[in-house]
Order: sequence, then structure tokens, then C-alpha cells
Amino acid sequence: MNFGSDNMAGVSPRIMAALAEANAGPAPAYGNDDLTRRAESMLQEFFEHEVAVAFVSTGTAANALALSCLVEPFGAVVCHAEAHIMVDECGAPEFYSGGAKLVGSAGYGAKLTPEIIVDVLERVGPLKPHHVRPQAVSVTQASEIGTVYSQSEIAAISVLAHARGLKVHMDGARFANALTHLDCAPADITWRAGVDVLCFGATKAGAMAAEAVIAFDPTLREALAYRRKRSGHLLSKHRFIAAQWISFLEKDHWRELAGHANAMAQRLAAGIAASGRGRVAFAVEANEVFAVIARADDERLRAAGAIHHPWSTHGIGLDPLPGDDEVFVRLVTSFATTERDVDRFLAVLGGKSA
Repeated sequence: MNFGSDNMAGVSPRIMAALAEANAGPAPAYGNDDLTRRAESMLQEFFEHEVAVAFVSTGTAANALALSCLVEPFGAVVCHAEAHIMVDECGAPEFYSGGAKLVGSAGYGAKLTPEIIVDVLERVGPLKPHHVRPQAVSVTQASEIGTVYSQSEIAAISVLAHARGLKVHMDGARFANALTHLDCAPADITWRAGVDVLCFGATKAGAMAAEAVIAFDPTLREALAYRRKRSGHLLSKHRFIAAQWISFLEKDHWRELAGHANAMAQRLAAGIAASGRGRVAFAVEANEVFAVIARADDERLRAAGAIHHPWSTHGIGLDPLPGDDEVFVRLVTSFATTERDVDRFLAVLGGKSA
């Protein structure tokens, strides 16, 4: 009953097999190999657009490098107050950009809206040169609360951002889950909707360590290349990241992996709602379920071996808030979650033995 994080799951057997295959013999280093060229070509086909790609091994590196290409040291990034770049990356975006400021704001379901962004821009930036200069907006797809931006929502944010001279960055650590939920073309919720740079994550979806900075403006290629090297994120045995991406994209394996995780989240949410022992707090649109349950039930679940985390209610619009005898929890499913895992959790929640 491990619902702690999709980071805790292992590696898809197909991706692991691809890694083993890539291990046969030598290959040119630092991304000058055939597997890297093939993976880059596949991503261009996937997005139906010329792209500059920088493969890295962590999401933090991807986000920090992407933002460092979009903002100057005296710049600012508008994001949600609970965005990963704001609260979970140890200041890496500020460090890699040379000091750019992150400006977070609350928003229902951990999502930004044009109205929220306008409010931030009216408070930050007008007094030149005393204020930092807003230069980018960052959205998280799927959000930190598992909600998904629609194409129209992203487009509205992008129109506003571009009209104000800002670039649009998308943290796509769970992009595959969001894309599966929306069932649209990858281009529809990225460059066609105005996104300038996407950090596309495969790690949470079933890879070992495979993230990609996707710049839809090819002029960013050189800046990405130099910044990745200078930051220490250009792997010498680069083919082992590329091999994961090839396997992830081939025959829509990404959709298989993300679709299963999403389906398990739906099963879990439906069971919690039907149990009468908790309430699902937000729409379940990817592979995360946020619920309010009785503290006594939470303790019983943990005693039975369930792994999950209590979660912050700050800035996400949770209403009503948990009572003194309740706890707000996050439950994350993955490609490796089984129906048995879900059903056992629900049985314990309902007061039955594990």
C-alpha cells in the first residue's frame, strides 16, 4: 500500500531492458551518440515542432536550467505559491539564474489564472529599477494538487504573458499523466497554446532518471547547451538517458504507463468517496488523490502498512479545512500500483482487516 510518491516506484521493465541493450559496447560520449540523435528526433515528431532538447537526470536540474535561459539575475518568475520550483528545489532556480526572484501566489487547485498573474504584475515590477522585472510565468502540468490545465487555460495565460513580455515555462514532471487525461496532441497543450519551454519528465512515469528540457524556440539551443555543461548536468554516458526516452516514447509506452497510474488514482478516489470515511478534496485528473480523512483512520492505515503523506493546505483553496480530528493527505499512484494495493487500502479505511 505504497502511495508515498511515484518517485518510489521502480523502472518499467521495457525501459530497463532498453538500458541493458544500450549497455552493449561503446558509444560516443556527451550526447554525440546515435541513441541521443534518435531520441531528439522522436521528441520533434512527438511535438510536431522543431525543438532544442537538453536531457538531464533530475527535474530540479531541468526546471532550473530552463528558467535560467528565460530570466536575468534581476528578473522574476511568477508561479503558484505551492509550485515545486517555489518550495521543493532548495533555491536551485534562483541559483542557476544568478539570483532571479520567484514570486508565488495562491490559486485554487494549485493553478494560476490570468487574473492571479495580473495581480502579481501590478505588485511586482512597476517601480524601475527598484523592483525585480517579471520575465516568466511558470505553470505546473499536472499541478501540485493533481489538477490539470486545459488547453484554453494555458492559452489564456500565454496570451497574457506574451502581451506583457514574459515567457511561459511549464514544469511537466507529470506531463504524461496530464496529457493522458486530456487525450489531446502534445502540441495542443505546449507550443500551440503558447508555452515557450517545457520540462518533460519521464522519471515519475516509469523511467530511472530521465528528464528533458524542451525549448520550442530553437534559438535557445546554444544557451541550453552551455548552461547544462556549466552546471555539471551533461552526462558523459549520455546514451543511457536517451535510451530511456526512446523506450518511453516508442509505441506510446508513456501513455500505457501514465494511463495505468491515472486509472489507479480514479479507482482510489472513487473508493474513498464511496466509503463514507473521507472526502476527495479536488478533482482527480492525473495520478494524485488529495483527501480529508479521520485522524483515527489515518493512524489505522499507517499501522497496517500504508505509506502516504500529510499535506499542506496553504494557498490551494481547500474548503472546508480539516477539523482537529481530521488530516489532509496526498496519495500518489504509479505505473506499478496494483488494484490489490488500492483495494487493500480501501478495505482498511473502511474498518476491515488488511
